[in-house]
Amino acid sequence: MNRRQFLLASAAVAASGYGVASPPLANTGKPEANLILLRPAPGEAELMGAGRAKVPVWAYNGSVPGPVLRVRRGEELRVRLQNGLTEPTTVHWHGVRVPNAMDGVAGLTQTAVSSGGTFDYAFTPPDAGTFWYHPHHRTAEQMAHGLYGMLIVEETDAPPVDRDLPLVIADWRLGREGRLHEESLGSMGDGSHAGRLGNVLTVNGGAPGAATVRSGERVRLRLLNASNARVLVLDVRGLEARIVALDGQPVRPFTPGEGGIVLGPAQRADLVADVALAPGGAGDIVEVSGNLEFPVLRLTAHPTDVARSSPLNAPFALPGNGLPDPDLRAPLDVTLRIEGGAMGRLTAAVHNGISKDMRTLVNDGMVWAFNGVAGMADKPLFSVPRGRTVRVTMENETGWPHAMHVHGHHFRTLSGGLPNDDQAWRDTVLMGRGGKTTVAFVADNPGKWVLHCHMLEHQATGMVTWFEVT
Repeated sequence: MNRRQFLLASAAVAASGYGVASPPLANTGKPEANLILLRPAPGEAELMGAGRAKVPVWAYNGSVPGPVLRVRRGEELRVRLQNGLTEPTTVHWHGVRVPNAMDGVAGLTQTAVSSGGTFDYAFTPPDAGTFWYHPHHRTAEQMAHGLYGMLIVEETDAPPVDRDLPLVIADWRLGREGRLHEESLGSMGDGSHAGRLGNVLTVNGGAPGAATVRSGERVRLRLLNASNARVLVLDVRGLEARIVALDGQPVRPFTPGEGGIVLGPAQRADLVADVALAPGGAGDIVEVSGNLEFPVLRLTAHPTDVARSSPLNAPFALPGNGLPDPDLRAPLDVTLRIEGGAMGRLTAAVHNGISKDMRTLVNDGMVWAFNGVAGMADKPLFSVPRGRTVRVTMENETGWPHAMHVHGHHFRTLSGGLPNDDQAWRDTVLMGRGGKTTVAFVADNPGKWVLHCHMLEHQATGMVTWFEVT
């Protein structure tokens, strides 16, 4: 898509009016008590806003994003995947420290569920926070079609808020006819550059969100970047907001800086805002990374109804989840060298156990490598006994940013992350081009776990590996 098409498409969405602020809640109790049915299948969505032509998509339970799944920390979540697609799929519970067999990685933790098949996921989330779910089989293409949704694990003793709004932000690549640009799925041009960047941005599957609030209310906003590859920069205007969690894990509350809230693909941020607006006034969250600002959410104060005359007398801070801090006295040190991509220096790599030159790699759909290996290897990047600290230094020797995601664990960023990352537990860290980032975590979740770039076209073209906790 050229710049003019992007601006026209984005302007059309902005002009179409604000839509509903929340995706639907999942229905429970059918066909068995406390069992949620999750059915991916072809469907339609009003991506350009209500009243405009619907776009053919893939949807969970008929909606994009899929239904919001809510469970309380310490309670079991049971979900039956019922595959209504014509190809296999799985569900990965992103950011949740699930038992390994529930991680949803086709070919590593489970066999992909065939068309018409079912698979039951059952686990008790150990952490409260904002998480999400999506396929981990043909991930780039299935997510580009719309398969993702939010999972909220509620705190047992959370500070009170008046309302809780999930906001799933994603971009889409639509053609001139207003349909998904299928021809570019799997494009090596996307894979070797920044990844699949869309030309339409949606909030909860449609036009920007809006809600009427009362002056004095306290609102919790759960922000998720479900884009395949786009890095979002969100500016908060007219609201006294503080970030209280990143990637689902609580942080010491802080006010977003002048650079806005940066969310790489798969990253989340929880905000708590006290509405200190005059009657009829408005506060906004705006996406500002490009040449055209894009409205994400507008909160408008009711002209007469007031919740309270002064801010709620309650703390912002969320209760911690009790993750074990890394012990850096004698960690297992691992280096992950990231190579390849357009304008990169990669000339050869091992793929499927065979050393190949760059031309052969490209012919086989590979353009990136970790430590000289493109794609999943037979042997793990490292094997570590349960309970030991792992310190991973990632060296980005490419000309592109990468959102590095670790399954089954959260980590501390020791150096090279975004501002405020040093105080946060993360499951996905955004690396700048040519940058170097060091993270550490306690390998306390046994099994085989994936480590990959969440610019999904990068993952599909080589940026994926795995490690084992014994």
